[in-house]
Amino acid sequence: MSAEPRLFIDQPLSGGARLELDRDAAHYLVNVMRLKPGAPVRLFNGRDGEWRAQVAEAGKRAAALSVSERLRAQAASPDVHLYFAPVKRARTDFIVEKATELGAGLIGPVMTRRTNAERVRTDRLAATAREAAEQTERLDLPVIAEPVALDRLIAGWDPARRLIFCDEAGEEGEKPWGGEAGRARPIREALEDRRDEGPWAILIGPEGGFDASERELLRAQGFVVPVSLGPRILRADTAAAAALSVWQAVRGDWG
Repeated sequence: MSAEPRLFIDQPLSGGARLELDRDAAHYLVNVMRLKPGAPVRLFNGRDGEWRAQVAEAGKRAAALSVSERLRAQAASPDVHLYFAPVKRARTDFIVEKATELGAGLIGPVMTRRTNAERVRTDRLAATAREAAEQTERLDLPVIAEPVALDRLIAGWDPARRLIFCDEAGEEGEKPWGGEAGRARPIREALEDRRDEGPWAILIGPEGGFDASERELLRAQGFVVPVSLGPRILRADTAAAAALSVWQAVRGDWG
């Protein structure tokens, strides 16, 4: 991988353009990366592809770049969304980071009955997503949605978008993990049977899973596809990465 710093910049990119950097970007390039005038930088804005630029000015309080050539044309990310119940801060950051790396176009916190995170700072999640996109060659940033209650999310859902419901429990309440009866199909089988359908979204529940009324609500929707992520109960952050990985392998851009 190139050692050139790579930045998302919310400005138009074209050959010969001069870009004045905001304070944070200037600090990163000049004080953290210690770049001097003439040093190369790669840029993307989610619209114009990826470009090479050179440091034109590197002062203590300001920096500017001169855009020279386009390296890659803009390409769309796969049309998959991730919704998840927020967990502890470090694990929530992990979910957002990995979802960005795995190409999710939208990442949305969902508040459920068992969600144990009272406050979600979407500005911090957006910063995490931006850093992940810069480091992993992605050409755009995912949308970070505002937190929404599960019932409101479902009430406003576009039924044209299939929703993968990661549901590990069976329907036999007296048995560990709900027994085997009523368990969802393996995620790969479910996706392979619906290769011509799309777009898609994935829903990951909280620690402890969805409660009975939430499972009933979800399973009653025609656009919901209940799936299993295997014989083991996964943590929420692991489940998000696993589900997105399988979706990418079957329906996404890994092929």
